[in-house]
Amino acid sequence: QVQLVESGGGLVQAGGSLRLSCKASGNVFLISTMGWYRQSPGKQRELVAAFTTGGTTNSADSVKGRFTIFRDDAKNTLFLEMNSLKPEDTDVYLCHALARLSIEEYLDVWGQGTLVTVSS
Repeated sequence: QVQLVESGGGLVQAGGSLRLSCKASGNVFLISTMGWYRQSPGKQRELVAAFTTGGTTNSADSVKGRFTIFRDDAKNTLFLEMNSLKPEDTDVYLCHALARLSIEEYLDVWGQGTLVTVSS
């Protein structure tokens, strides 16, 4: 089907920047939308930023003005540019793709996650 592999996480000081990448492979033509989520142990997974089916983007209020989602369709790669990072941005960031298997059947595909740690 579709596989997602994230990269780019790491340790950064508050105020710093990181760029996450998510490389899609397999039947990428099935992908309807893609986005980034984040999750901490014991907390609910939350949307960070994502493309809609119409090609526009949505992002969480907490990251507006700091994070930018963009993509390189030729390379089947999704990016998340994160600037002005804060300690509360520390999380595991997961790449998500919604694969359309048929007219009525969709499949959520997740990457393995990449850890972002922001020190104060």
